[in-house]
Amino acid sequence: MPKNISWRKMVQKFRKLEFDGPYSGGRHLFMVKDKLKVRIPNRHRGDISKHLVSEIIRQAGISPKEWNKV
Repeated sequence: MPKNISWRKMVQKFRKLEFDGPYSGGRHLFMVKDKLKVRIPNRHRGDISKHLVSEIIRQAGISPKEWNKV
């Protein structure tokens, strides 16, 4: 299972996994890879919880093993 992570670190990991963005889109930001669009939380002070990170990477089709390796 992924760990709690800062917003900046999460965006860096998505970029290493060849996602573009973040782009603004209504209430939340999103990142894009080919035709896949993944919503990410807006920037805030604290870390993003491991449970939310797990849900986001699941929707992106990224395995926890691959996420932790990046």
